[in-house]
Amino acid sequence: MPSSSVHELFALVDEAVPSLGRSVVAPVRGFAFWMAIALPFLYVPLLATGLGSSAVRTAFGLLVLANVAALLVGHSYAGE
Repeated sequence: MPSSSVHELFALVDEAVPSLGRSVVAPVRGFAFWMAIALPFLYVPLLATGLGSSAVRTAFGLLVLANVAALLVGHSYAGE
């Protein structure tokens, strides 16, 4: 999903329900923004111990997916 589509989606949500935009969407964006910053620190222990087992590889993959999702949702956060 291109970033312009994400912006359009959030713009539609903000226009459709303005009070929801202020009370729900802004905190979600903020949380996602800060999670996108914090999640990469969790890569270090996984990479330091190695990706030898399938459980660690799965955890690493899920962590990367969570980080990408947080980046998409939180990248338009402006410290509202």
